[in-house]
Order: sequence, then C-alpha cells, then structure tokens
Amino acid sequence: MELVRHLRAVAAILLASVLLAACGGAAPAAPTTSEAPASEAPTTSDATTTEAETSESAEAPASTDANTSGDEPFIFGLILVGPINDSGWNESHYAAGKYVESKVPGTQMIYIDKVNSADRPNITVQQVIDELISQGAKFIISNSDDFKDGTLESAKAHPEINFLHASGDSVLAGTAPENLGNLMGQIEYGKIISGCAAALQTQTGKISYLGPLINDETRRLVNATYLGARYCWENIVGKPAEELQFSVTWIGFWFNIPGVTLDPTNVANDMITAGNDVIISGLDTTEALVEANKASQAGKAVYAIANDFVNGCAQAEDVCLGSPYINWGPDYVKQISAAREGTWKAGWDWVGPNWEDINNLDTSAVGWTYGKGLDEEKTAKLNEFIKQLADKSLNLYTGPLNFQDGSVYLAEGESLDLNDMEQAKKIWYTPQLLEGIEGQSAP
Repeated sequence: MELVRHLRAVAAILLASVLLAACGGAAPAAPTTSEAPASEAPTTSDATTTEAETSESAEAPASTDANTSGDEPFIFGLILVGPINDSGWNESHYAAGKYVESKVPGTQMIYIDKVNSADRPNITVQQVIDELISQGAKFIISNSDDFKDGTLESAKAHPEINFLHASGDSVLAGTAPENLGNLMGQIEYGKIISGCAAALQTQTGKISYLGPLINDETRRLVNATYLGARYCWENIVGKPAEELQFSVTWIGFWFNIPGVTLDPTNVANDMITAGNDVIISGLDTTEALVEANKASQAGKAVYAIANDFVNGCAQAEDVCLGSPYINWGPDYVKQISAAREGTWKAGWDWVGPNWEDINNLDTSAVGWTYGKGLDEEKTAKLNEFIKQLADKSLNLYTGPLNFQDGSVYLAEGESLDLNDMEQAKKIWYTPQLLEGIEGQSAP
C-alpha cells in the first residue's frame, strides 16, 4: 500500500508539472496586444439571455472596485483549446482576461492553454480544472465546445466553484447545475457582414469558407456567412444567386493537427487553384490570410477574411477584407465582478453587438474591423449594409429558406430574431447547411 501511495503521489506531481508549464502563474510569452479599449459611456446592446430562475444573468454590481486593503486577489482560471498567441479565438479570450485584470482591481488570471489531444495527450479537461482550482481559482472559464462535457462534470464535482463555458448550451438544454453558465457572442452578425464583404469583392463569383469541424455552431456560422453573401450579391452587386458559388471545406478541428485534420494550408491553396478569389476563415488560425497573401504576391487577385480576432488582418492587411470578432472583455468583467461580489447567477447569454458603435471595446460583444482589401466605394456599401442590420430594417433570417436536402427551414414570410429565445433556438440548433451552399452538412 505504501508503494501504491508513493506511485500516485509521483503521478500527481508529474501531471502538475506538465500543467504548470502553461499556467498563468508562470510568465508566458506576451501575445500580440490589442488596441486599448475605448472609454466611452456604455450604450445599449442586444442579447439573448436565459437563466435557470431569473431573467438577468451575471449582472455586474454598481462598482467593480476591488478591495485594496491587501486581501488576497480574486483568482479566475482560463482554459484555452489553443495557444494564447494564435491571432484568433484563443488570443481573444486571453486578451479578455487581461482586460478584466485592468478593469477590475484585485483580480488575477491564471490559465492553461493548448488543451487539446495533440498538445496535451492524455490530459483531461477535468484534470486541468482541478489544477487551476488547486492554484486558487474561484471562477473557471473554459473556451471550447470540445470542453462541454468536461466542464459540466467538473461543475458537478465542484459546487463551490462557479463555471462559465464560453459557448455551449448546458443551461439552454437544462442539464447545467446552478454553478455553470454559458456565454457566447452573436458572431452570426459578424459572419453576415463577412459574407457581404466577400460578395462585394469577388470577381469570379467563387467564395470559399475554410471550416473547422462540423457541429451546430459551425453550420450556423457558415449559413450566416452565406446569407450575407447571397443578399449582397443579388441586391448590391446586382447579379442572380445562381451565379454565386459558395462552398465550405471542413478540415476536422479548430486548427491544424498533423495526421488528424486536413492541412488548412493545402486546403486554402486548393481553393485558390479552383478559382476562388475570396477565402473566409472559420479557423482559430490564419492560414486563409497567409495563403491569400502568397497568391497575391504571385500576381493573383485573391483576398481573405480573418476570423474571431480584433486584429485579425494584421498579418496581411492588403489582402484582408476585414475580421469579425467576439469581444469577450465586457462580459467577462460582468461575470467575474458578480462572482467576486457573490451575486453571480448562471445563465445562457447570447450577446449581440452594440449597434451604436460595434467596435467600442468597452460595450460591444461583437465587432468588425476592416483590412485594406476593400476600396472606399465597397467599404461605403458595406457600411450601409451594416446600418440596415443595426436599425433592423434588414433581417436575413427571413423565409423562404430551405436546407440542403430541400426541406423547409423558414417558410415564406417567416422570420427569426436572435434576441427572442424561442426563435433563437432555431438558429442556434442548425441541423443542415442551407440550400445554395456546396459542402458537407454532417461529418
């Protein structure tokens, strides 16, 4: 028995050493920094919110001033599926954690990144969470749909800790315990804008979407992109929908895992070879932009749209049309402030843009930044399109819309509102791609 206890202790130490190598307690290499947030007064934004018991979720207290009397900091832990400097999904979450530290005195972020089967084989989400809790984390954020089950099980195992799954639907589905909430930005609007930008720019009428894995989330984002592209192709460019070719290729995960996924570099090049002159990224990483830039330098007119990062165009601004992004910072401030004050309540929060200023990093959960790829005339047209989305004069979730198999998604005259919870479910849970999209609807 003594030998067994000794072996278990050694195993625990080895696990901790692996995890702590990436934990926020150790100083990581600094990622690309985002611009300093704006300081304008908060304005209104759209959101779909569900709570187990109330209609308001994670509402921040009136003051976020921390106790400066020397008390221990309020530690929150962040679990990231990819690296903190991916110029995409994971860096945006890391930046949001730093934003919390800057806005809420007395808070401290610790984190473990690259939590995936390639970078950390045989390490489970539950083990990572246990490590963060052992380091003092009182609030845990996990940032990937792949973490859904592990986060749920950990929340059940640690009822004294509050958890936020950034994505997911445990609250909506009624499976979440009281200490687990969900948060997601309505990036569908950003994808709709992306689709419009692509339609305005393409000269070949061929647009490709570089997709990750296939699930409800990724299908609805491809659908949103297509809706924006089709509308602007028909109504601004003035060409029939039949002349627009919109396709998606799925690589199999959020980023390249050699030997497991398709290589996104090769996929992007195949798209370019096939005559697609705009590639829209749905990945956490930047292959679409990198390969479009290489093609452009070789004399081809190819452009790309980045994904989920405010500075997404930075690697190749000249060929980048823009970047849709979720700005997690303001909602992380609300969630963590409420948790620290003891007023936090679990909810399913699907938060929309601040349409008065979608790039206000203090108030808007969803935004769009321009690269240099669109000229002034096309930029002006896209801005007018965005204004129509903002004032609700244009709702692209309006029938008739069919799925790929010809079944009806929305009948003639039927429309959906992302901010009406029952209607939003029909967008959130998307079983197929829409008619007009080339590509797989299921794995």
